[in-house]
Amino acid sequence: MPASLTGVRTPALLIDPARVESNVRAIVAQLGGNAARWRPHVKTAKLGAVMQLMLDGGITRFKCATTLELKALLDVGARDALVSFPHVGANAARIRELAAAHPNARVMALIEGEAHLASWRGSGLGLFLDLNSGMNRTGGTPDLARITTVARAVVAAGCEFRGLHWYDGHMHAFDDRAARDSAAQAGYAILGAIVRGLTATGIAVPEVIVAGTPATSSAAAYAGFAQWPTDVQVSPGTVVYNDTTSLSQLPESWGLRHAVHVLTTVVSHPSPSRFTCDAGHKSVAADAGVPTCDVVGHAEWMPDRPSEEHLPVDVPPGTPLPPIGTQLLLVPRHVCPTVNNFDDAIFMSGTTVDHLERVTARGREAPL
Repeated sequence: MPASLTGVRTPALLIDPARVESNVRAIVAQLGGNAARWRPHVKTAKLGAVMQLMLDGGITRFKCATTLELKALLDVGARDALVSFPHVGANAARIRELAAAHPNARVMALIEGEAHLASWRGSGLGLFLDLNSGMNRTGGTPDLARITTVARAVVAAGCEFRGLHWYDGHMHAFDDRAARDSAAQAGYAILGAIVRGLTATGIAVPEVIVAGTPATSSAAAYAGFAQWPTDVQVSPGTVVYNDTTSLSQLPESWGLRHAVHVLTTVVSHPSPSRFTCDAGHKSVAADAGVPTCDVVGHAEWMPDRPSEEHLPVDVPPGTPLPPIGTQLLLVPRHVCPTVNNFDDAIFMSGTTVDHLERVTARGREAPL
């Protein structure tokens, strides 16, 4: 454990900006060196300082989910941002307010059908139509006639039809990469037929956005995109930091690395083969299941189900327990909500503490 971390209060979020930069370069390389093909979702990045690293790495187009994430993007100078969540009412009004306050930025919103148009009528904003890729979370039916009607309604409502949004996050269910490629690319074939159908009716489709992290390699390998009469982008966000899940889904040859760790301290020895550290689900997210993390350097240790502040870890019988007070590094299973658990992050320069950065887009804006 780096001596520079002695005295750091735990649990603590550690970010290695050099690894972030390396991960950004790795993804751009897999997209033929064209950074414009990547529209990362900043629900993972969360920090304005990391969004700036992405801008510095040539990324110019972004996705976000909340108004606070949008504000953080605009505050660091992003000029092209899609709020890829179907906001309505007061939330939509806040997006319109932020867009008006940043006239040099292209702020766009997401709808799934005509029912959402009331919130955007007369705004002049670009709107993407969200399609249900089979994940059954959001999005309208990928039916050409319906989409044609909605696209024309967007223009009639005084907005710009910017294109289609196809999030296939359910590709994480395929452990076999070939099966995942087949399923994802079958979806892209459906989507491509819709793009060509719209174009044939005189409706231009300026952009299409596909592929969260689980389908990124499937999308990167799909040659069919080159034949579409539109600008196709992929939108993984986890890859700026990575976690145990993303690195199991993406090829090792891409050279992606963990850029985030959680520093924790051993606080208890409740049994001869178990210790507990201070990294419960209020620090390391538990939404992806148990184990919530890996312990760096100890593949044989098995984190058990956490409580709010406690993380029990089982060791093989006869293995000495780490002494109370020992610091350990954890790699999250799901890094996105883990970052959202912290107010601040320690930026590391190798094994040396560099400085502290605020997690600027943590949580949400005030409701009033």
